[in-house]
Amino acid sequence: MTAFTSLRTRLTIILAGLFATTFSLLVGLVLLTVGDLVRREVKAELVAASAVFDRLWALKASQLSDGAEGLSRDPGFREAVGADDSPRVETALRDLKSRLKQHRAFLVGMDGEITGAPDLSEAEAVAVRSVLGSGSGQGVLRLGAVPYLAVAHPVMAPERLGWLVLAGRLDRTEMQSLEALASRPLTATLLSQPDGGAWRTTDPGAGPDPRLVDFAEAARARRRFGVMATDQGEALALARPLAGMGEGTHAVLVLRHPLNPALAPYHGLGLVMALVALAGLGALMVISGLLARSITRPVAALNLAAGRLRDGEEAHVEPASRDEIGSLAQSFNAMARGIRDREVRTAASARTDAETRLPNRRAFESAIAGFDPEGLFVAVLGIDRFPEVRAAVGYPAAAEVLRELASRLGELVPDGICARLSEDRLVTTVRAGGPNEALLRVTSLLGGLGRPLRIQGLTLEVGLGAGLALVDDPHPASAVERASIALDQARASPAPVALFDPETYGDPGARLSLMNEMLGALEGGAMQLAYQPQYDLRAGRICGLEALIRWNHPVLGFVSPDLFLPLAEATGHIRALTSWTLERALSDQKDFRRAGHDLPVSVNLSGRMLEDPGFADRVIAMIQRTNGRIRLEISEAAAAGNLETGLQVLDRLRRARIAISIDDYGSGRLSLASLKRIPGDELKIDKTLVMSLDHRGREVLLVKSIVDLAHGLGHKVVAVGVETAEALAVLGGLGCDAAQGYFMARPMPPSHLLDFLGQADDLADAPAEEGLKAAG
Repeated sequence: MTAFTSLRTRLTIILAGLFATTFSLLVGLVLLTVGDLVRREVKAELVAASAVFDRLWALKASQLSDGAEGLSRDPGFREAVGADDSPRVETALRDLKSRLKQHRAFLVGMDGEITGAPDLSEAEAVAVRSVLGSGSGQGVLRLGAVPYLAVAHPVMAPERLGWLVLAGRLDRTEMQSLEALASRPLTATLLSQPDGGAWRTTDPGAGPDPRLVDFAEAARARRRFGVMATDQGEALALARPLAGMGEGTHAVLVLRHPLNPALAPYHGLGLVMALVALAGLGALMVISGLLARSITRPVAALNLAAGRLRDGEEAHVEPASRDEIGSLAQSFNAMARGIRDREVRTAASARTDAETRLPNRRAFESAIAGFDPEGLFVAVLGIDRFPEVRAAVGYPAAAEVLRELASRLGELVPDGICARLSEDRLVTTVRAGGPNEALLRVTSLLGGLGRPLRIQGLTLEVGLGAGLALVDDPHPASAVERASIALDQARASPAPVALFDPETYGDPGARLSLMNEMLGALEGGAMQLAYQPQYDLRAGRICGLEALIRWNHPVLGFVSPDLFLPLAEATGHIRALTSWTLERALSDQKDFRRAGHDLPVSVNLSGRMLEDPGFADRVIAMIQRTNGRIRLEISEAAAAGNLETGLQVLDRLRRARIAISIDDYGSGRLSLASLKRIPGDELKIDKTLVMSLDHRGREVLLVKSIVDLAHGLGHKVVAVGVETAEALAVLGGLGCDAAQGYFMARPMPPSHLLDFLGQADDLADAPAEEGLKAAG
């Protein structure tokens, strides 16, 4: 068992995985919450810093505006400006700049002349004139690389004489002053964009970061919060748009706070939580392992016990606890006890006959397997007509009959064992010095067993027969089978006891092989039909044919139908044989009809076919398809078998206008009451009554009575087995309708039959020798 297929390992991993997943989600949630709180605090700090800047901006703008307004209203200054007294104007501007501690103070005349700013370049002067020309009075003004917060106030006397501009720097120093006012480390950056120009920052030495420019571009119209990327990682930023001097001039103040420093105090918390998680995971794995072990150890014990139970061994598990697993162990023990008890009962019932409680065949064979085979015989005793006895007295009484006979056997054969072999058979063992002694002992046993039985207040007499077989091999079942066959041989003979005769029984394997070869012969052409004509005694001509099957075996030669037809009946192959015979007879009849001989053909029908309700429909369809004239012959024994089912089949055939012939009548199997019920058209007298027929024999009276009986029932009479002219003459005198036998013709193949029919219009006047010669 590998590690990952172990239940203990899987339980430990699953529990640890659940803990790790849960704790990871918890840590992630905590970190997300902390991050969100930090972002909220930073955002609040940025808002506060922006508010401080707004206040400073407003205060400084107010200071600049008040200073510029006061100087512009001074009469002396206005007089100096109106008189174009540059020295006095410059002196007043220096005093104002010094008093207000501002960086710039200059005058822009209506003619564009700038006084008080000799360091302005021509480009800066042009920009200043352009800004003032637009009418802007306050905002961010960039002079060169430095942005200023500038205020412009008109000088009136009373007409406008020019613009007084007062400005303070918004350089990096000012930004650092703003940053110092915040409680968190902020970075303040002022970006400005003149009309149509590029964005510039407060740092004159380097161009602005494109990421900063993009963030500022999006905030030109309104304030904006967001996360922006920096070289030190992500930062939370606030962009505040500022007023610019001049149309199209934009300025944005960007306040940034890096997130990593803000989250740095919580890194320790994450580390502590990770350590706690690892410690908890380790402890949980240990606890999970112990818990899984407490579960898997009893389960492993149950699995081991189940394996022993499967192998038929004793299995028991000690409950290790009082929980569900302990209850499962108790249930397993109860199940194991129940299985053992049932096995004992099953073993006993497997060796006991349920009806009589006697040992059965298995128990008998197991018992005699341990006996000394020297002089040991198996005797199978059969009760004659046991089904009729059981029907008369009932099943319980019939079982008591068997038990009583077994009890008598035990008394008569104290050194043997008695068992019930089948429905009407008992089996026991007999020791004898040889077959003759065994036959004498068993005959004596039958005499002792044949005494009347007293069953449930009734006196019963039962007939018994027995079969014997010597136990001469290590397989007792073979002796039991041979003794059973010997019982059948005894019932077929006058003697009540028979010793197994292998010559009479024959070779079952050879018979089975013969049946397989018979099926191949049907397909391969080795099986053929021969036809024996029937002679009309009144008309003096051939009136019909009987199809007789012939098998020419490639090794055995001619195989008698008396050999393979009973085997086909017993194995069920008679159905295939019957179908083949009908198809072949119908095909040959078409050939006879084309040659000018339209004769009915009789085909023998097995009694097994009368047990098949669907047989009639198949035969009717086959005959109607070829418009054939077929007469179906059933033997007297077949008709007397399953009469009720057979009558249904025969009635169906008769309604389809198919003639029915009763064959072998006179053999004694069919009663007159049954003969009356059979819907036949023809009755064929058995050849045993015809072959020795002469004018003086008692057979004449029997044949006469059969002829009169058949005519009285409306049947045509055909005599079978006619071999002499005298028999033919007697039959004609008795009123028989037709005759069939070697005297007229032997069975012949279809080709010979056509030659015979061509020259045998009237065999009644021909001598027997000519008839035989014509038969070929």
